[in-house]
Amino acid sequence: MAQSDVSNWTEVAEDWIAWVRAEGHDAFWAYRDAFEQFVGQGVGAGLEIGAGEGRICRVLQGLGYNMTALEPVAALLEAARAANSATTYIDASATDLPLASESFDLVVLYNVLMDVDDLDASAKEAARVLTLEGRIIVGIVHPIFDVHMAWKSGETPPPYFEPQVLDTEVAANGLQMRFRGWTRPLSAYVNGLANAGLFVSRMEEPRPDPDHPATLRLTERNSVPTFLWLELRRFSHSNET
Repeated sequence: MAQSDVSNWTEVAEDWIAWVRAEGHDAFWAYRDAFEQFVGQGVGAGLEIGAGEGRICRVLQGLGYNMTALEPVAALLEAARAANSATTYIDASATDLPLASESFDLVVLYNVLMDVDDLDASAKEAARVLTLEGRIIVGIVHPIFDVHMAWKSGETPPPYFEPQVLDTEVAANGLQMRFRGWTRPLSAYVNGLANAGLFVSRMEEPRPDPDHPATLRLTERNSVPTFLWLELRRFSHSNET
């Protein structure tokens, strides 16, 4: 992350911890089962870039991976550590990983690439530390969802084809959160990852658990894709098989 990314999340760190840890509140928990199925059980060294307060690391540890949580926001990294989210904790940026090349079997960037200023550098660093046989899992807010939410609120939809700054405040169930980052077209993500030497091996536009409280509260999640998940592998691996 660039310094501006770190500053944004430092300002809202406590709000974010409360938002994601409130039972049945954040949308992710309605997708957790689908996410576990998408990643699958596994072993080996895992790295989450932009681990936040550690929820995804905790899920991945439960799937069998030996996780390293990498996060540049001190309050979030400390929250992850306090929750025993991973085996190793590193304070570092997505664009400059203090890690050896080809050292992780699984690299995860869950809802991170729409928050970083430098998508290309983040993708290249993630690819660099991936083993030849490894996988990268990328989660983003679906570009369609950004447009949908703008229309729903009566705002002018962001131009789809050009990256635009996102800055919005959300309040629900007595909690509030300010989300800042980018709206980007799907091609920006796929091409940025391809330029880093990665290809998409699987894609999922997951549907939420219809009975989860977050789904019942956010009814549009049943008809408009909220998230997009990509599994990626290195081109070198493809060429060797």
